[in-house]
Amino acid sequence: MTVMRKMLGGLVLPLGALVVLSGCSTMAPKYSRPEAPVPAAWPTGAAYTSQAAAKDQKPLAEVPWQEFFVDPQLRKVIELALNNNRDLRVAVLNIERTRALYQIQRADLFPQIDASAEANYQGIPKDFSSTGSHRTSHQYTAGLGAASYELDLFGRVRSLKDQALEEFLATQQARRAVQISLVSQVATSYLTLAADRERLRIAQGTLANQQASFDLTKSRFAAGVASALDLSQAQTSVEAARVDIARYTTLIAQDENALNLVVGSVVPDELKPTQLAATMTGVKDLTPGLPSDVLLNRPDILQAEAQLKGANANIGAARAAFFPRIALTTSVGIGSNSLSGLFKGGALAWQFAPQVSLPIFDGGFNKANLKASEVERDIMVAQYEKAIQTAFREVADALAQRGTIEDQLAAQQALTNANSESLRLSQARYERGIDNYLNVLVSQRSLYDSQQSLISVVLARLNNMVSFYKVVGGGANP
Repeated sequence: MTVMRKMLGGLVLPLGALVVLSGCSTMAPKYSRPEAPVPAAWPTGAAYTSQAAAKDQKPLAEVPWQEFFVDPQLRKVIELALNNNRDLRVAVLNIERTRALYQIQRADLFPQIDASAEANYQGIPKDFSSTGSHRTSHQYTAGLGAASYELDLFGRVRSLKDQALEEFLATQQARRAVQISLVSQVATSYLTLAADRERLRIAQGTLANQQASFDLTKSRFAAGVASALDLSQAQTSVEAARVDIARYTTLIAQDENALNLVVGSVVPDELKPTQLAATMTGVKDLTPGLPSDVLLNRPDILQAEAQLKGANANIGAARAAFFPRIALTTSVGIGSNSLSGLFKGGALAWQFAPQVSLPIFDGGFNKANLKASEVERDIMVAQYEKAIQTAFREVADALAQRGTIEDQLAAQQALTNANSESLRLSQARYERGIDNYLNVLVSQRSLYDSQQSLISVVLARLNNMVSFYKVVGGGANP
């Protein structure tokens, strides 16, 4: 044990001093966040409403999705997706992979010390033996050693470690971005299924009314009151409604398949929507806040910035490649020609082999590598700026739709009410023989179209809420 302690002390203490010596700063450029290439305020104009937020309301991005979505069935579907969606699962596994890669790169900052023991038996023929007779040689060694440890005097290894760390942080932000997108996608698919079920319900109701009108017209035709044209027009309305029922039945099946895919498992029937809810969220004031707060804290932008920092650190490694690299190979141990002699005095053996390499001529490799790393940094800057511009556009689009969707909904509801009254009057006039059936047919089609359009506007309004929550960075909380 005394010999082993001496071996450890003889190897670990000098290497520890070298580790401290090599812990210098890197040669990477000092990082500074690029200026956001977007206006400091959101757009204004006829399509936008005032964005004054309530004083007691926290930023929308900090509202958990469990609080934002009030439908209990939708919340359960989102929970299923967070547990089963494969894209989110891949994002989580990417975090684990980059964490391991970072730890591998970080390990290069420290010497790799290995313990070894070896026994060597060799038969020496008499022609090669110094004694003139055949003999057997026995050698036993045991020791500790560090092979090819690089003294990071110019920060090359540390820059590579920083680059790996930023990649790890980027994957963390990527997972948050995937979760935001997933929550939004589940809500959108859920609403689309609800809207198509509403459309099917209207088509079925329309078919029932058209069938009743057709039966009435048929009776009137048999009595000689209605013409053959009236009967034919009534039949076209029935067949048109049947076509829509078949079409919406197909769409509902496709909507369910899409929802199952994004959730990652079959959604139980009791969790599927039965109707299109008028209210999506319990949050009263959907306001984005300042562009700087919204844009610079979105996970996709933080991911782009982490990748930019990684490219910046990689320049430090490329610069350090122009300077000497010092590698150390060292070992300390004991050796003897007999096993019992390993722990006796005079058995200590050691080796210290420093190696210095200085690039003299490399055909322009290091210079080209530095240029490539600088261009890569510039590419990351452009991608970071584009991410900010894309985010600004997404929020501005959501604000523009939000500023006009309520007026559109009110107008569409008024149009539907007017078409309903028009149908009532045209039917009364037809039954009294004042008008022909064509006016009834036109009124029925107008009402049906306005009802379907009303569902589309309601769906657009709810989807705008979901989209608005997504583009400001909401839904990323665990």
